Amino acid sequence: MAVASLFELKGRIAFVSGGRGHLGAAMVTALAEAGAHVIVNGRNPAALEDFVQSLTSRGLAAEAAAFDITDFGAVRRFFAGRPRLDILVNNAVAMRLKAFAALEPADFAATYASQVTASFEALRAALPALENAVAASGEASVINIASMYGQVAPDGRIYADADQQSPFHYGPAKAALLQLTRHLAAELGPKRIRVNALVPGPFPAATDAEFTQRLAGRTMLRRVGRAEEIAGPLLFLASPAASFITGSALSVDGGWTAW
Repeated sequence: MAVASLFELKGRIAFVSGGRGHLGAAMVTALAEAGAHVIVNGRNPAALEDFVQSLTSRGLAAEAAAFDITDFGAVRRFFAGRPRLDILVNNAVAMRLKAFAALEPADFAATYASQVTASFEALRAALPALENAVAASGEASVINIASMYGQVAPDGRIYADADQQSPFHYGPAKAALLQLTRHLAAELGPKRIRVNALVPGPFPAATDAEFTQRLAGRTMLRRVGRAEEIAGPLLFLASPAASFITGSALSVDGGWTAW
């Protein structure tokens, strides 16, 4: 296979949950520009349609799928109607920012459900479509979007304001998603369905310059990530370029977790 074609996704079908968010939109755009037909999932139909229109107006292939990824009945119904799926990106997360003292068990349950249970249920519901993709192209790829805070603890000294804190129910759910990735990779490897995780570091959507600089100071590159910089790692794991990679967690954090 020619090197240039290793990253090509022409003829592939991809699904991205949380596809209208800060990193989600960059992932959707990258997959579409690589040639995939991208199904953009989220809970806001109007926002999804506007985003899809912005892609299709450029000649890219995309469609909206408006439903809550934690509505597992809706998940099963959706994937039951899809004959083929080459790439599944589990990106959505439901999280309410709350201080330590204000957290309730329901907050943990909701975040865990959106990260771990939803990723499992989406894959299981999509399994026949993924298997059809393997029959057609030789492989399928599942990519779970984790976080560096599934691997290391937040440094509270960086988060001067309470509304900037990384909440206690976020990191544990991301850590569980990393273990689910390994478990699913072992289960589905014989079916030639690869399951990997992307582990983003600091990709702040906010524009607080002082906070951004504190984040940047913790990376080896002395800067934070730009949303479009998630594209290359995502396309690598989604494409034939990563055909012998499964059960892995690829850090995209500017070196934060390598200190």
